[in-house]
Amino acid sequence: MKKIDFRIITGVLLILGGILGLLDKIGIIKEGFNLFWAVVFGFAGIVFLYFFFTNRNNWWTAIPGFTLAGIAASSFLPDGLGWDGLAFLGGIGLGFWAVYFSGRQRWWAIIPGGVLITLGATAALSEAFRIQDTGSVFFIGLGLTFLLVAVLARHTWAYIPAVILIVFGALIDTAFQGSLDYVWIAALFLGGLALIWQFFRSR
Repeated sequence: MKKIDFRIITGVLLILGGILGLLDKIGIIKEGFNLFWAVVFGFAGIVFLYFFFTNRNNWWTAIPGFTLAGIAASSFLPDGLGWDGLAFLGGIGLGFWAVYFSGRQRWWAIIPGGVLITLGATAALSEAFRIQDTGSVFFIGLGLTFLLVAVLARHTWAYIPAVILIVFGALIDTAFQGSLDYVWIAALFLGGLALIWQFFRSR
């Protein structure tokens, strides 16, 4: 089967953009150009994801693939819905998670993956549900990210920031918020003990 020339694909996309632009101009389709760019980003994301799923050695293609797919998804969402931030940031986060699952030795991808999905969730809470106090969700999400590093990648050091961040997030906007200063003091103390213990253990 003969491969389709990229000039044909590019030409079809340009014609589609012209049609959507014309329909937008005469008022038949609103946001026609936004729809065009959503299709372009979505097609580019599919290309990157094709290389990722057909050859896991191309693990890096998961990041631009899911990122472009997230941009396309956020462009398709109606304005004012409030989910575009989650679609965009969550798409990038899924890209890093795909990197991790394609090779467990790339455990570092868990951290940006968890952080970006947490940021997307807080954006959705503030935009879609009009919840302004999302600090606790943010810190608990970061804590759960490090907890996954500890459990999935078996890095025991990650339990320390996981517990600290989860406790910190749980105490925000509560009657115990004044005790957060003691949490940081305890974090410094425990962190110092952990480093000293690791030193003597390595000896």
